[in-house]
Amino acid sequence: MTHVHTPNLLINGRFLGRRATGVDRFAFETIRALDQLIELRDPLVAGLQVEIIVPEALTALPNPFLHVGLRASGKGGGVRWEQLALPQAARGRLLLNLCNSGPLMYRRQVTVLHDAAPTRVPDSYSRSFVAWYRLMAPRLGRVSKRVITVSEFSRRELCDAYRIPVGKIGVVSESGEHMLRVQEDEGTVAPTLNGRPFVLAVGSLNRHKNFQLVAEAARLIDDAQFDIVVVGGGDPRVYGVGKDALPAFVKHLGYVSDGELAALYRRAACFVYPSRYEGFGLPPVEALALGCPVIASRLPAVQEACGDAVLYTSPDDPAELARLLERITADAALRASLRERGRTRTEELTWRATAARLIEEISPWLM
Repeated sequence: MTHVHTPNLLINGRFLGRRATGVDRFAFETIRALDQLIELRDPLVAGLQVEIIVPEALTALPNPFLHVGLRASGKGGGVRWEQLALPQAARGRLLLNLCNSGPLMYRRQVTVLHDAAPTRVPDSYSRSFVAWYRLMAPRLGRVSKRVITVSEFSRRELCDAYRIPVGKIGVVSESGEHMLRVQEDEGTVAPTLNGRPFVLAVGSLNRHKNFQLVAEAARLIDDAQFDIVVVGGGDPRVYGVGKDALPAFVKHLGYVSDGELAALYRRAACFVYPSRYEGFGLPPVEALALGCPVIASRLPAVQEACGDAVLYTSPDDPAELARLLERITADAALRASLRERGRTRTEELTWRATAARLIEEISPWLM
């Protein structure tokens, strides 16, 4: 039996030192749910001692968890820290990497690879990132005891793109329930909305997020009875045209806080998610958790995550999206039925289920 003070599960905490992305959100919420399972003395985590390791530069970082330790070890940061200092700090214990990367020379580890995006949609990333990922992902797939991903679609992708045997890859889902903890902030967004129904979209310069589809659909709608509210960076290149070429009912809010975003989700007639490639599709699930109807690209991973709770559209057909936008904003009964289906779907997707499934996946190596 493990001595009570010796952690038998170490978590790669490199992600705590950077601005959170969707992958970092997955890491944080999974650890938070694990912390709660330990608090509740769930039999699944009996005897589990967990510690997060971060670079020494993050020594002052407050520990947000009750039962998961936080230890700073090793100089440097980023990739260099992860490759050189982290394996030394792990010293033969089981290391869990939750964010697509880990030390290439360490054998006692389990790695979560979320998708094969750098290989499938390389023009969304820098060339150096794509080159590093193409080297790292297959190698991590080989040295890790187990690889975890977030959908059956991604499981097939990792096997296909990185030659990781499909039997070595486990699947855990994600959740949008963290959005329910966000304190809504209506104050700042309310004045910019004029009482008309609106559709919410998040602008992104990432090519595969395919935001231009929304801009093209908007240009096909005459005399719109609703607004399209775009949040995210204000870079005009997202639209594929000058902002001025867009109809007046497209409103730009720029960057918004989590609280403002939650308020927008709650009030929107729907959220549009036109992406071309996803390993899971967290934003539509977050929207569903807040009771916001969704129109999303017909992608295998999004269909896996959202089931029949959203309306699907082709990522290549602006006319189809334009029709769906007009339909959903005009039809209150349709919106109510989508909200109901969304509620049912999000009740099944919880971070606690993610954490429990993850522990089941890695338990053979926790001895």
